[in-house]
Amino acid sequence: MTKLLENLPMRKSSLRQLLLPAALFAAGTASAWDYTGHRMVNQLALAALPADFPAFVREPANAERIAFLAGEADRWRNVPDLIMKQSGGSWTDHFCDLEQIPDAGLDLAKVPSLRYDFILQFAAGRATHPEKFPAIDPAKNADHSAQWPGFAPWAISEYYARLKSGFSYLKVFEELGTAAEVTNARANIVYVMGVMGHYVGDCAQPLHTTVHHNGWIGPNPNEYTKWTGFHSWIDGGFVAKARIKVGDMMPRVVPAQAITLPPQADGRDPFFVAIMNYLIEQNKLVEPLYALEKKGVFKADVAATSTEGQEFIKARLLTGGQMLASIWITAWKNAGPDNYLRGQLIKRAAGGAESGKTK
Repeated sequence: MTKLLENLPMRKSSLRQLLLPAALFAAGTASAWDYTGHRMVNQLALAALPADFPAFVREPANAERIAFLAGEADRWRNVPDLIMKQSGGSWTDHFCDLEQIPDAGLDLAKVPSLRYDFILQFAAGRATHPEKFPAIDPAKNADHSAQWPGFAPWAISEYYARLKSGFSYLKVFEELGTAAEVTNARANIVYVMGVMGHYVGDCAQPLHTTVHHNGWIGPNPNEYTKWTGFHSWIDGGFVAKARIKVGDMMPRVVPAQAITLPPQADGRDPFFVAIMNYLIEQNKLVEPLYALEKKGVFKADVAATSTEGQEFIKARLLTGGQMLASIWITAWKNAGPDNYLRGQLIKRAAGGAESGKTK
């Protein structure tokens, strides 16, 4: 808390007095309210699904689990294990600072769809252009993640592939499996749907797509806020103070559609390209968000009446929910049957028939 208060801007005493209670509120409630926002994204996505989407996901227990799992990726970050922090619990899967990619000499329109191909290219580019990147404090980089721009597009694409796999083997278990296998396959789908929602929701928030994620850095001719608590306030504090609820947005939900995935001339995965385009569109809202903050629409004392501030946040939550529903639908529609599993289950059934014969 002390560190947060030390970072409050000192230009005007009145501004500091206004932001002080906001900072205290955000510091004390950030995790809980961030979870609330992620729940809303997953709930909005469920509401956007078409009527013919597999009905089991809407069963009350499954719908609640999908909403609960929206917070799972943040819970992974709460453990001290560095291996966990650098892998599944890594903060780097939650964002992508898009400005760093061209700084490393890479073209945003040609970024490779395979995570490790990108890692190699970015590392080489960063080494070639060290002047474009800030120095890393080893004391704040125990998990060795500070040198990366973030991997959110790859994380989302990987979860999409897992979800496609889940629907693929569910189809076969529903045809040839046991009731228990079908139940377990559906549970796996619910899990992946819920967890992946976190990353899709993250990227609907423009501050997850930019180097300016915790206040404006570098040249600042428009004098945007440098307050390091800005991100936390937008993610959760303002949502709480303005009392934004999922029911406020439900009337604005429209049925989602599958994402069109045209083949790419360069051979990149078309789903990954769609996700990169999604992040690029959200990144366009970074400066408008800072301009709104400068205008004062996100101040704690106007949160309940700030139409512009509330509408910006609601639009981001709705965008995240709509995109997440579209991803779910795309995985479902593009999942062919798992033919290897089908062959194994046919052999299993034949073996059972053989063992039942009278010798």
